[in-house]
Amino acid sequence: MRKLSIAIDGPAGAGKSSVSKILAGRLHYAYLDTGAMYRAVTYEVLTRKVEGEESIISMTEKLDMEVQPGEAGMEVFVDGKNVTPFIRTPEVSSKVSAVSAIGGVRKAMVAIQRKQAEKGGIVLDGRDIGTTVLPKADVKIFLTASVHTRALRRFREITEGHPEMTMEEVEKEISRRDYLDSHREISPLRKAEDAILLDNGDLTLESTAEAIISICEKKFPGFDR
Repeated sequence: MRKLSIAIDGPAGAGKSSVSKILAGRLHYAYLDTGAMYRAVTYEVLTRKVEGEESIISMTEKLDMEVQPGEAGMEVFVDGKNVTPFIRTPEVSSKVSAVSAIGGVRKAMVAIQRKQAEKGGIVLDGRDIGTTVLPKADVKIFLTASVHTRALRRFREITEGHPEMTMEEVEKEISRRDYLDSHREISPLRKAEDAILLDNGDLTLESTAEAIISICEKKFPGFDR
């Protein structure tokens, strides 16, 4: 049996990226962090001080973006520069929803993502993988947890580098991201009809990955891994 394509969607702080990395490692699959790709675009918008949708689209279409395996999973290169260390700052986080909601930006990114996923044996995570990017994925997971749980995870993740952030601020930002992502006009965050809902509020990252492997086994017994 061929290797599977696995789509993992969900809101901010659900642990999509971390779980996807673990899952890809367990299955010996490639990992494509689509959220990191949109963060890379947002980083370039901020760095280059690009304003206006048309200008942002034009910039995105001209970007030479590549993804490569790295020690922490996937690394993103833009015009030959590794931008991975710069894409998870509060500044990028506060702007990424608005940038990723632009139709021309999503069109350019989807083309890259689909090409990467064509061969199977890949795990993709984001907010519209099962609905837009890879609607024919073999397995679709919608990963979520309560706003408070997701905010607590994000708070622990960012406070080491940004001690000025408070838990209340992070929780408000998570709620804001949820609203923006689910109400954007193009490719809003939503569970695909054939996706399996997985609440990992009480699960570790490792046990979440194990749960997804079990789902794959149930749907495709003896799948290639």
